[in-house]
Amino acid sequence: MTKSNRFASIRSTKKTITTQQANPNSVVEHSVGRETVGREIADSDPTVEHVSDLSLSRLGWRATFQRQLASLEFQGGRAARVSAHHRGQYGLLTEQGETNLAIKSDLPPMTVGDWLLLDEQERFLHLFERDSLFSRKAAGSRSERQLIASNLDWVFIVSSLNHDFNINRIERYLALVNDAKVTPVVVLTKRDLCDDISAYTERLRALDSNLLIETVNGLDSDSVQALESYCSNGKTVALIGSSGVGKSTLVNSLLGQSEQSTSGVRTDDSKGRHTTTGRSLHLMPSGGLLLDTPGMRELQLADCEDGVNDTFSELVSLAERCRFGDCQHQEEPGCAVQAAILSGCLSERRLVSYQKLLREQALNGASIAEKRAQGRSQSKLYKRIQDSSRANKRGE
Repeated sequence: MTKSNRFASIRSTKKTITTQQANPNSVVEHSVGRETVGREIADSDPTVEHVSDLSLSRLGWRATFQRQLASLEFQGGRAARVSAHHRGQYGLLTEQGETNLAIKSDLPPMTVGDWLLLDEQERFLHLFERDSLFSRKAAGSRSERQLIASNLDWVFIVSSLNHDFNINRIERYLALVNDAKVTPVVVLTKRDLCDDISAYTERLRALDSNLLIETVNGLDSDSVQALESYCSNGKTVALIGSSGVGKSTLVNSLLGQSEQSTSGVRTDDSKGRHTTTGRSLHLMPSGGLLLDTPGMRELQLADCEDGVNDTFSELVSLAERCRFGDCQHQEEPGCAVQAAILSGCLSERRLVSYQKLLREQALNGASIAEKRAQGRSQSKLYKRIQDSSRANKRGE
C-alpha cells in the first residue's frame, strides 16, 4: 500500500464510526488493579478493515495513561485521542479510525493531543491527566489561557534561514516549550537558499550549547529524513513557528503527501502568508504523530516563570552570585550579571530579553488570575440570586 493510500484509508473510516455503527465488541478492557488495555474486534467489522495497525501505542498511548486507567472505576470504555478542535466538536482518533465528539458545556476544556475515555455509545467518560501541556495567553486583549497541545514528546521550533530568523522570537518559543516540560528542537528550513548556515547555528548555540538543531530543505525528502529519528512509532511531535517559515511544506514532506495548502513568500522581506487554518494531529508514515499549529502572529507568555528561567539558565546561575538577593542587575555593586556583560561573557541583549519575558509572563498571569477571581465572584452572586428566587417562590 502506498503512503497516500494508507492515509486515505484511515480517513475513509470517519463516516462509518458513529454512535449507532460503532462495534460494541470493540472495548478497552479494564478492571481495578489490572493494567490491561486491549480490544476485541469482530473479524467482519468493516470499520477497521484498512486500519489494523492503528493500535493505541501507534496513537501515542503511554504507560502513564495505563496506570491512570488501572485506578479508574469504569468497567469498560474506549480510549480516544483528540486529533482536531473544530467549531462545535472535537475530532478523535481511536483504534477503529476517526470519530467526533460534540463540545458541550459539561465537558472539561480539552485540546489536541489529549487522551480521553468514551463509553460504548461514544459518550465522554474521563479525561486522562496530561503528561505535558503547551499553552499561551489568548491572542488580543482577552485575559485567559489558550490550550495549544498536550502529551507531546518533541516540539519543532521552525524558523527559516533568511530574514525571518529572529533570535528573540526563538527564545520566546523556547520559554513556552520548556515550561511545558517538552524537549525543543530548533528546525531551520530553506537551507538550500542559505550560503552561511553556521552563522545561524552559532547564534543558537550561544543560547544553549545542548540545544538540538536541525537544518533542512523542506522540499527535499532526503533532507527531511534527518527529522525521522524524532518521529518514531507513537511519538508525538508538534510544529510551531511564524507564518512563512516553511512549516506547511515541512508537514507535507513528513507526511509523504500534500495534506495542506502552501503559499509563496514575498521575496523583498521573506515574509509569508499563513496557510494552516487549525491545529490538527496527523499520522506519519514513520510511525509518529505530527501536530501542526497555525502560524502564531501573537505569542504572549503567562505564568511560565519556570520556562523562562530554564531558557535563560546561565542568567539564573549568575544572579545567584550577585551580592544582593534583590539585585536588579543594573548598577548595583557586586552584580555578577553586569560583570559578565562587561567581560563579554554575556550579551546585553540576552539580559534585556530575559527581563522582558519575565515581566510579560508575570503581568499576563496576574491578569488571567484577576479575571478568574471575577468570574468566581459573579458565579457566586448568580447562585445567591437563584437561591433567593427559589426561596421566594416556595414562600408564595
